[in-house]
Amino acid sequence: MRAMILRKPRPAEERPLELVDLPLPEPRRGEVRLRVRACGVCRTDLHTVEGDLDLPKLPLVPGHQIVGVVEAAGEGTTRFRPGQRVGVPWLYKSCGQCEFCGRGLENLCADAQFTGLHADGGYAETMVAPEDFAYPIPDGFSDVAAAPLLCAGIIGYRALKLSRIKPGQRLGMYGFGGSAHVTIQVARHWGCEVYAFTRSEGHQELARELGAAWVGRAEDTPPATTHGAIIFAPAGELVLDALRVLERGGTVALAGVTMTPIPEIDYDRLLYWERSIRSVANFTRQDAQELLQVAAEIPIQASVQTFPLEEANEALLALKRSEIDGTGVLVV
Repeated sequence: MRAMILRKPRPAEERPLELVDLPLPEPRRGEVRLRVRACGVCRTDLHTVEGDLDLPKLPLVPGHQIVGVVEAAGEGTTRFRPGQRVGVPWLYKSCGQCEFCGRGLENLCADAQFTGLHADGGYAETMVAPEDFAYPIPDGFSDVAAAPLLCAGIIGYRALKLSRIKPGQRLGMYGFGGSAHVTIQVARHWGCEVYAFTRSEGHQELARELGAAWVGRAEDTPPATTHGAIIFAPAGELVLDALRVLERGGTVALAGVTMTPIPEIDYDRLLYWERSIRSVANFTRQDAQELLQVAAEIPIQASVQTFPLEEANEALLALKRSEIDGTGVLVV
C-alpha cells in the first residue's frame, strides 16, 4: 500500500514525509482494517512531523482524522461489518483498567495511545484500529466533509464543554482554523454569541460567514466581555488577551496539544474574580459520539481544501502558513 511516512522530524519546509510502499497491515484480535478514503490534516500532525511532540515510534505514518471503509476484521470483532464506513480519531485506545478509565476520563489514561503517534495513521491507503475506538459516520456527510469532525470537531466540542459556556452567553475564539470553524457551528447551535479573534483576513471572513457576531484581532477589544473562551492557536501569549476581556467567573479553555510558554499573569488585574484557565487533553469516546450526533443534527458544514495523498507535505506547509481556510483533507 502507498503511505506517507516520517523517518525523522524536520521543518515542514523541508518536506519531511516520504511516499513509500508498505506491506498491507493485518488486523489483530478486536481490530479492523480500513481502506482509507480521506484523512484530515491537523495542526497536531504538524507538531508531530516537526518534532514538537515526543515520538514513541519511528518511522511513523501520521494522520488521525480518518474516514474509511472496513475491509477486514480480526478475531472477536463484532461492531462493524465489511463495507461499513467508519471514522478513526486521535484516541487510538486506552487501558480500560486505571482510575481515569474507570471514571469515564479515558482521555487522561497514562497508558493511552494515539493514532498517528503511537500507531500508524491515515496518511496511507489502509490502516488498522481497535473497533471499540472507531465510530460510524453519519450518512449525511461525504468522506471529505466527515474528516474534520474526527479531531477538529471532537476537540472543539470538548473545549466548548470545558469552557463552561451556556446557551445565550458570549464565547471568544482565538485562532480560526480547522477546529474553530467547526466549533463555532456547535456554539451557534447552542445559541451562543461568538467573538472571533484571528489575524488572517481569510479566517476573519470565514468567521463572519459562519455567524460570528464580531471579528477582530487578539489585541482588539470586543463590544462586550466574554463568558468563556477557547484558545485554538498554540500561542501562550493569547491567554493574557483572553483573560483581559473575560467576564468574572469565566473560563479560558486551551485546546491545543502543545503551546508556547504562557507569560507572567497579573493576578489582581487578569485572574482574580474566579476566572480560570483550563487545558483540554484529548477527548473521550462519549465526546466523539456526542459530537457526531450533534453534527448530524445541525448539520455541520465543513470548509475543506483537498490534496492528494502524495501532496501531504504541501498540505502541512499550507497549514503552517495559515493558507487553508477551514481544514485540509487528504483524498486517498
